[in-house]
Amino acid sequence: MPESSETPARTVLLVIDMQAGVLPGCFDERGVLSRTDALVRRARSEGVPVVWVHHDPVGVGTPDWELAAPLARADGEAIVRKSYRDAFADTDLRTVLDGYGATRLVVAGAQSDFCVRTTTQRAAAEGYDVTLVRDAHTTVDTIADGVRITGEQIVAHTNMYFAGLRYPGQEFAVARHDEVALA
Repeated sequence: MPESSETPARTVLLVIDMQAGVLPGCFDERGVLSRTDALVRRARSEGVPVVWVHHDPVGVGTPDWELAAPLARADGEAIVRKSYRDAFADTDLRTVLDGYGATRLVVAGAQSDFCVRTTTQRAAAEGYDVTLVRDAHTTVDTIADGVRITGEQIVAHTNMYFAGLRYPGQEFAVARHDEVALA
């Protein structure tokens, strides 16, 4: 049988808007931070690049713009600064991912119904395989059309939505932080 000429998949962990000014009031804030921190540490130990996305309108240079504890960026890890829900829109995210040879993204972050969902959908449309970390994304309660929707419900709906996403020739998954395959 001939050898495959395909390049092996290269995974990148993408952590979206896990900033001090974004997370207060989010569903299971401390648990999501703890699980994301564990996932980041595992990615580093397995040689998987970590890319941090920061939402600039939170206030560049302020304490709110910084990563929420216990998260901390390691030297050399990329930061992508964005102004829109879509982390690809008017940013260098695609260039950063291309630099790593990324073909697959593992996504954690905030807020599930805004930047996480928009960026994962865009990543799929851009041709990446994507795994959403089901217990490492979060959001706040909201009211839409007069209906109260909890952050917990939004997280569950985002997981359900993404678990059913299909594009030709691509792979999508939803997995817990301690079960997601990184390599």
